[in-house]
Amino acid sequence: MSDTTHDAPQAPVLIAGGGIGGLTLALTLHQIGVPCLVFETVANPQPLGVGINLQPNAVREFYDLGLGPEVLDRIGIQAREWALVGRNGRDVYAEPRGLLAGYRWPQYSVHRGELQMLLVRTVTDRLGADALRLGHRVVGYRNEADGVVALIETRDGRRLEERGALLIGADGLHSAIRAQMYPDQPPIHWGGAIMWRGTTPGVPIRSGASFVGVGSLRHRVVFYPISQPDPASGLATINWIAEITVDNAQGWAHGDWNRRVDVADFIDHFEGWDFGWLDVPAMLRGASVVYEYPMIDRDPVPTWVDGRVALLGDAAHVMYPVGSSGASQAVVDTRVLGAAMVEHGVTPAALRAYDAKLCADVSALVLRNRGSGPFGILGLVDERCGGVFDDIDDVIPAAERDAYMARYKAAAGFAIEALNAAPPIIAPGARVAPGAR
Repeated sequence: MSDTTHDAPQAPVLIAGGGIGGLTLALTLHQIGVPCLVFETVANPQPLGVGINLQPNAVREFYDLGLGPEVLDRIGIQAREWALVGRNGRDVYAEPRGLLAGYRWPQYSVHRGELQMLLVRTVTDRLGADALRLGHRVVGYRNEADGVVALIETRDGRRLEERGALLIGADGLHSAIRAQMYPDQPPIHWGGAIMWRGTTPGVPIRSGASFVGVGSLRHRVVFYPISQPDPASGLATINWIAEITVDNAQGWAHGDWNRRVDVADFIDHFEGWDFGWLDVPAMLRGASVVYEYPMIDRDPVPTWVDGRVALLGDAAHVMYPVGSSGASQAVVDTRVLGAAMVEHGVTPAALRAYDAKLCADVSALVLRNRGSGPFGILGLVDERCGGVFDDIDDVIPAAERDAYMARYKAAAGFAIEALNAAPPIIAPGARVAPGAR
């Protein structure tokens, strides 16, 4: 890293997208002394969305950014268990999660919108309100010898250009940055799974903070609490996803990538799913709003970098939400990129180092999730006994189940021993030397 200093102001890193990845990157850059600007299409961010899980590898990074349990406990709940249950209501696999599993950091189940609003507040508090440019969409870029120019459209129709040292495309599934980088990229990939998502007040079951998947590989419900129970009613907010897999030969017919639907449109797929300890139809009918999504991803690309431009988060590696690794990987991306800048300065070399560290491995994770991720255990149950069993050990021995999950955790970057032993991605107090370009 160069120790050269200059009196001229440092050109900022430009960030396209003010979601979880873009805002976490802004906090990371502030931590290491790099100025930045975030351009977000939405003019007035709102706490929209449903529940997500933050794995311990991402929670570790939030802690290192000064966002510990004193704030994360306000927007979510520390997960205690991850469990799969067969269509007959019998346990297939269960394991502790977070601190109970031996991690040094918890796993959190949180409301995505509440997490984003926490990050918005933190960015504006630490970097100032001017660092977040709302109502501004980055629609393209121009690499130049000594910098990069972001092409921006505002909600009131203006076209602007902003010069920076680097441009990071954290602009999600429909990334304009990725589209320019890969103009001939294949269309969004839909494998045939349809998800309906909602939240319902309910009494938490099992550990009280359990992530539970019920059913089969192609026909299941996943649910978990994303809030503490209300002291008066005992009810928590239960996030749920109901899912079926259909023939995808004709492609996604609805046009919208998420749309509001009525429970009556899909409840027939889950009628009769009452196990005593869980009444699935009642849970689905208890939601005030339900949204339908196709389960989609994009084919991996060979590199996330074009000169002074790099992709991050869903723009780089949107993946099936089967392993709770999408948002967590976006957070890790930001920290690996920050560490690369500490080592190489705010330069294209830092982007290349970030790309070399993550692109190939995360691309493999995208394909692994496409192949069912940790829910593949339910696929094995289907293959071996048609989903009907009395004792799961007669179908899949415990050692085989444990080995399957260990392989997935290693691929997703949250194997317990490796994560606990790993040094911080960004060392405490590390900063980029002024003028390191």
